Amino acid sequence: MTPDDLASALFELVVPLAEDRRPGAGAEIRREDVVLERPRNRDHGDWASNVAMRIAKKIGANPRDIAAELATGLAAVPGVATAEVAGPGFLNVRLDAAASGALAKTIVDAGPAYGHNDSLAGQSINIEFVSANPTGPLHIGHTRWAALGDSIARVLRASGATIASEYYINDAGSQMDTFGASILAAIKGEPTPEGGYPGAYIGELGRQVLETEPGVADLPDDEALPIAREIAYRLQLAEIEKSLSSFNVHFDVWFSERELHAKNAETGKSAIDEAVERLREQGHVFDADDAVWVRTTEFGDDKDRVIRRGNSIYTYFAADAAYYLSKSDRGFAHKIYLLGADHHGYVHRLKALAGAAGDDPNVDIEVLIGQLVSINGAKLSKRAGNIIELDDLQAWIGTDALRYSLGRYPADSPLTLDPEQLRKRSNDNPVFYVQYAHARTHSVGRNAAVAGVDRSAFAPELLDHETEAALLGALQEFPRIVAQAAQLREPHRVARYLEEVAGLYHRWYDNCRVIPLGDEPIGDVHRSRLWLNDATGQVLRNGLDLLGVSAPERM
Repeated sequence: MTPDDLASALFELVVPLAEDRRPGAGAEIRREDVVLERPRNRDHGDWASNVAMRIAKKIGANPRDIAAELATGLAAVPGVATAEVAGPGFLNVRLDAAASGALAKTIVDAGPAYGHNDSLAGQSINIEFVSANPTGPLHIGHTRWAALGDSIARVLRASGATIASEYYINDAGSQMDTFGASILAAIKGEPTPEGGYPGAYIGELGRQVLETEPGVADLPDDEALPIAREIAYRLQLAEIEKSLSSFNVHFDVWFSERELHAKNAETGKSAIDEAVERLREQGHVFDADDAVWVRTTEFGDDKDRVIRRGNSIYTYFAADAAYYLSKSDRGFAHKIYLLGADHHGYVHRLKALAGAAGDDPNVDIEVLIGQLVSINGAKLSKRAGNIIELDDLQAWIGTDALRYSLGRYPADSPLTLDPEQLRKRSNDNPVFYVQYAHARTHSVGRNAAVAGVDRSAFAPELLDHETEAALLGALQEFPRIVAQAAQLREPHRVARYLEEVAGLYHRWYDNCRVIPLGDEPIGDVHRSRLWLNDATGQVLRNGLDLLGVSAPERM
């Protein structure tokens, strides 16, 4: 019996009870009112619910009386061993061993799909993260959102949402000209221009530009600049994509800012031109002081924003507006922006933009701010000179350790990682602890095969040891943890859950043998334990995948 099965059974008892106490009340009770939680003290049972207290006021009844009636009904539900009333009206429920143990086969049969749920079914979400300028390598400031953004997208997908993970390429504007000038200076052996990009990587890009277009060095600067800029831009963008791919981060969409500035051949207007017109149609654009403004103060912004200056040049806000509208045009009702710690000022601006576009700023847009991350002892990149590159961090710490550690904490908390700790092969290293538990499930499986233990029989009622009850109780929680992580945009909940499962598995391993000792014959208890072993491995594997971390079979 899964938590959903138990909650549904309880819901079917709650509705007629409410209707009997107050006609019409049954229709007011929702399935969401029936919440199950695992008691911290396992002596209190497998599951607890406060539904009696939640509905007592609605139906004008004493919560303990409601709980007592529900307990009587639950006791007759197949798979429920006991149902007791505690405190002011809590329900404590214990499942019988067979109902609890049956989950092991359910998990193995479901395989990679176990944990997936439909809590966000029907939602269409665009999630944008990283979006670093294509003018240099990715660095430590991008790592946190790369890991968290990708993991958030994964738990959203696992919860039934339609997702597009998106990288916004800032490939228009003055920074691209500065980048091109820096590359050209390197090609010609000249000093980096004032305000230009430093670092050995500029020289490397310059050499690659020359290999691609040998004659560029002989051209006048005004002709050479756009050529050098374009080739270097493509090379740098490819390197960014390669770095992210090695970090197990893959984007569904790479959206170029240039698309927003390009003129439509038929209308002669750009997406930015059309965005300003659409905002004007919404009634939120006005002209003042020889400029065009958006009245964003109507939606909580601290001041109205200029969208086009008096010289007819659009501001960055204009591109933001066109980009936001393009997401809506592509069918994404909900937009999530993941921004760095220095972008707090964008929150009200983007929400105001959503309001000006006719959306609900409190529903249709979400802006998450990530705090800084630092690495003890990290050295600046030799190539870039003034940053710590993502590629260097991966080579030093390892992709799995880096991704797991970044995904293990809430985004809004500052984070300092200890590389030496993360490189240790010990239980003090959380990623090793979880991955070792997974590897151990495969070791048990291999040894079981050699000993002749297989999954040819399954007797869930034999999984009655206290460590088995605790482990099964945790495995039942996985779909709820995934749904919660998706709803709250907090993948760290998956990481902490996996650590709990790993601990419970290690304790089970110490107490319950899959392989018989000595001359003991192989029995159904051993075969059933192999199902539980493999189910645990599947949950650990599925959870690690949601964090973009590998699940090794040997360590």
